[in-house]
Amino acid sequence: MTRKIFTGKLVDVSFDGALCQHAGECVGGMPTVFDTSSRPWINPESATSAELADQLREVVARCPSAALQIEEHP
Repeated sequence: MTRKIFTGKLVDVSFDGALCQHAGECVGGMPTVFDTSSRPWINPESATSAELADQLREVVARCPSAALQIEEHP
C-alpha cells in the first residue's frame, strides 16, 4: 500500500496501511483525529491549536509500526 497524506492546518499525518498492526494507539490516544467510523478516518484538521498539534505528534509517535507519521509544514 502507498503512504497517504491527510492534511491539517498545523501538521499533516501520513498513513501506510500495509505497515499498520492495528494496536489502536491512535484511536485511543486522540479519537477526535482518528475515527474509524468516519471517512476519511484520519482528520488532522481537528488539531486546531499548538497544544492539540503537540498532542497529535505524541500520539503518532506511539504508533508501534510507524504506519503513522507526522508531516511537518515547511
